[in-house]
Amino acid sequence: MIRQCLSPLPAPPLAERRALLGLDRDLATHDRQLAALPCMTAVETGGAGGAALSFPLTVAAWNVERCLFPEAAATLLRDTGASLVLLSEMDSGMSRTAQRHTTAEMARHLDMSWAYGVEFLELSLGSESERAFCSDAENLRGFHGNALMSQGHLADPFLIRLPGLRHWFLQATDQPRLGERMAIGARIDTAQGPFIAVSTHLESVADAAQRTAQMQHIMDQVEAEYPGLPILIGGDLNTGNHIGGDWRAETLFDHARARGFAVHGGPENLMTTRPSLITRWPDRAMKLDWFLTRGLRVSASAILPALDSEAQPLSDHDPILCRIDGFEA
Repeated sequence: MIRQCLSPLPAPPLAERRALLGLDRDLATHDRQLAALPCMTAVETGGAGGAALSFPLTVAAWNVERCLFPEAAATLLRDTGASLVLLSEMDSGMSRTAQRHTTAEMARHLDMSWAYGVEFLELSLGSESERAFCSDAENLRGFHGNALMSQGHLADPFLIRLPGLRHWFLQATDQPRLGERMAIGARIDTAQGPFIAVSTHLESVADAAQRTAQMQHIMDQVEAEYPGLPILIGGDLNTGNHIGGDWRAETLFDHARARGFAVHGGPENLMTTRPSLITRWPDRAMKLDWFLTRGLRVSASAILPALDSEAQPLSDHDPILCRIDGFEA
């Protein structure tokens, strides 16, 4: 579990990032480079922490697909009344999102505190469809990751790197990256006591066993560091991706339930993906986004269309919401 905080996260110079593209594509090289980069071994924090939260509270989890429109995304979340937000696929210093720190911008619009961790150091401008949005020929920082935002204080922020196969570095792809899937979390203090919130993004190019191993790793780490505290895990779990699109085939749900977690994903028949400005596949619909909770009373969960006031899609994922009424007895 990574606990070091560096604000701002230091970005490797452009020449260093270019040199990474010429390295041998093997596991040892990848892991040696990742361990040497401060931006990959620390959490970035910002914003003003408020008073402790109070139940009932609404939590949102959203894969914002790079976050092309931070202001509109923040407006959508403000209207939900969410006081805690779990985000994934958040850019910082990427040409495709105008070099903005999208988490910091969303948090500023919502007057929230935030914690951000780098999942991947992007070594290109992105996919072909993303290049149409690029404002510059190079990335300023090349960060892409996950985040938490809260109306209250985010205590003891941490980052967990998940076990994986380093696909995005080892395999030929139009999106070469250094890094691996990760989770970012913090202790959330409420007037009734603390719980642990974790935002994560499991691997899309994986099978069910690999995603279960990633979820198991998150739970093991959190339980070891915070024994007995209630836990909320949310985000894009990529359930059904590359196994025929059937989220019911995932084994991570049985693993979670065996450890006392409840599963919340809105209406069972309602998917959480949609065509977007980047992902233009109108016929593909999957149920990828979930909350897993233990020790918390969740009275409802829902899925909200990721559309702005002009019905333009803000992401290829819809945000999911849950209402937490308090702690389980």
